Order: sequence, then structure tokens, then C-alpha cells
Amino acid sequence: MDATTRFRQAVIEWAAGGTRAPEAAVAARELTAEAGLRTAVLVEGVSDQVAFEALAARHGRALDMEGIAVIPLGGVTNIGRFLNLLGPQGLGMGLAGLCDAGEESHFSRALERTGLGHDLTRAEMEPLGFYVCVADLEEELIRSLGAARVQQVVEAQGDLRAWGIFQKQPAQRERTVERQLRRFMGTISGRKSQYARSLIEDLDLEEVPRPLDRLLAHLDG
Repeated sequence: MDATTRFRQAVIEWAAGGTRAPEAAVAARELTAEAGLRTAVLVEGVSDQVAFEALAARHGRALDMEGIAVIPLGGVTNIGRFLNLLGPQGLGMGLAGLCDAGEESHFSRALERTGLGHDLTRAEMEPLGFYVCVADLEEELIRSLGAARVQQVVEAQGDLRAWGIFQKQPAQRERTVERQLRRFMGTISGRKSQYARSLIEDLDLEEVPRPLDRLLAHLDG
């Protein structure tokens, strides 16, 4: 297990609190120096982490070698805790992040409490390195690729039969294909991460959703 992965695990354990939090805090501080980490990219879940790291790899970038750790929050309500631990009041790392439109207010308020702004709009969050997906990462990727190409990815993943059965469910019949695909990806544990990687790998780099593209570009600075 590399130092960046160990750092990520230590930070998640530290943020969770409990009896092991002090030990995890020490480990996180030590690993920050060991791995040469300078920036934490905060994302809502593991599928977002997988997608962003896959996109960086497609651009020939090794984020860990650049001192960048992508950390899933395990739920947007945890954003304030991670900002406190990693930002100016904690480890002093640079901060960036990605969230869904429905969680935008959680991010903006947490950034304000951390002292990084006041009444932040979406446009004002972007120079800080925080970008918003509309409505979420899956929707962004499906829109960029188009439903037909996404269904080709579904077939390539061996999920065509499961997809056909899913489409016939009464709750899905009135939905658009795009909405069906988005829901399909969240029906089984691990499927979001599976498709996050697969869709990024199928994506033309000229069609990268704006929030992902801008976040990666922000980390060039």
C-alpha cells in the first residue's frame, strides 16, 4: 500500500473520530511529509475518486507523484470536518473538490466556516478549486457521451441483460433513457465505481464534463 493510500485511510479514520482518531491524526501528519502531499481533493464518494483519478491518468498525470490526494468524504455532510482537518486550521494543505448540485450549499457553507469566503456562489467557489456537477457526476458523463455510447459501455461490461431487465421495471418505463442509465448505475454496490472508470475511459478527451476538466486544470497551478 503506497503512502498516499495510507494517508487517505488515516484521514478518513481521523475524521470519523473515535478511540483511534488520535493515532490516525499522527499517521496523517507523518504521511503528509513522507508522501510529499500538498493538496487534498475532496469528493463525495469513491466513484467520484475513481473517475477523477482515471481522468488524470488518461492525461498522463500521476496525482500522487504531484503531491495530490483524492479523498472521498463518505457523504457530503462530512465536508466541514475534512476542511478543518486538512485546511488552514489543520494540516495546511491546499484544498479543492467536486460536488453534486444538490450538495452545493453544504460545500459553500463549509468553505465559509473554514474562512475561505462569505456567501459563496458557484462562480466564486471555482477560483478556490471547488466545482459543481449538474446534477451529479453520472449525469455529466452520460450527457457528454450520449445515451447510445453509454449503452455500448453497458454491453462491453457484460451488463446488457441486467440493463434490459431494469428498463422493463414499472418505475422505469416513464423515464428517459438517460435517467434510466443514471439510476441503473446506482442499483448495485460497486457499480457506480465500475462505470465511473469505464465511462471515463470511453470518453473523448475533448468531451470531458466541465467540472472535471476545470478541476484537473486547477491542479496544474
